[in-house]
Amino acid sequence: MMNSTRRNFIKTGFVVVAGITVSPDIMALTPQVSTCPTICIFSKCLQFLDYQQLAEIIAKLGFDGVDLPVRKDGQVIPENVKDELPKVSKELQKVGKVISMIATDIVDANDPITEDILETASSLGIRYYRMGRLTYDHSLSINQNLDKHKRTIQSLESLNRKYQIHGCIQNHSGPYNMVGAPVWDLHYLLKDSDPEYIGVQYDIMHATAEGVYSWPLGLELVSPWIKTIDIKDFIWEKDKSEKWNTKIIPLGEGMVNYRKFIKEIKRLNIHAAYSVHCEYDLGGAENGSLHPEMEADEIYKKIKRDLSFFKTLDQS
Repeated sequence: MMNSTRRNFIKTGFVVVAGITVSPDIMALTPQVSTCPTICIFSKCLQFLDYQQLAEIIAKLGFDGVDLPVRKDGQVIPENVKDELPKVSKELQKVGKVISMIATDIVDANDPITEDILETASSLGIRYYRMGRLTYDHSLSINQNLDKHKRTIQSLESLNRKYQIHGCIQNHSGPYNMVGAPVWDLHYLLKDSDPEYIGVQYDIMHATAEGVYSWPLGLELVSPWIKTIDIKDFIWEKDKSEKWNTKIIPLGEGMVNYRKFIKEIKRLNIHAAYSVHCEYDLGGAENGSLHPEMEADEIYKKIKRDLSFFKTLDQS
């Protein structure tokens, strides 16, 4: 994936990856059964690493697995999924980790690439994928839009059943005409669907941005369909034109009430895999840069802090 000048080599019995020393004991771990682990990392922020380095760093940092971008400009390009996704899986297995889920652009069950991705992922034991974005067409009414997208959901559910995989729609805030920004959209789309095969990738940051007080209601409404959960934090900030925008910041420093969120997750008996999204300033790594300006060690330190914060919170 990356050229040889970006690889680190084995020295004095240890693997050195971008400043982090990985014990050979890690490399000898028995591969885990490919079930969805508790906490993984959305690896968009680690796309500057090759597959081997990615696996070693994930193991060193303490994640259970990876939420891997399999999409345009992702770590795996959809057209190459049959060849490349097994390579990533193999490297992760060497360190006892798995691909917990993948992030895709899938919105069309009839696209041949969709079937390539789902067939390959399923064969590797990957249980969950995030769908692409569904948007509102303003030439149609709200209900017409939702009915149109419900047909999309139904066709994907059938394909997911074929490959025994679960597709998730993320609730995403912002000025993008996104279906699912109001979580109520998702209940309308999913209420007649089997949660085993299609559901919600619940994003508490986006839910808070759209409904700082009402998010617990939406969470409860779609709780039967929640199989994966995105973790990140934010504040509202004015830009130079005095326009308010969301700004992603490290976990625990923003507006997301994580203590209440974890309490609600437990109350509703939601069992889902968490994906930590490090989308604040990492020198460009947060946007998938292959050449981030921030030192790798500093990137890892920030990621580790987020993981430690969330693990402590989840166990409290």
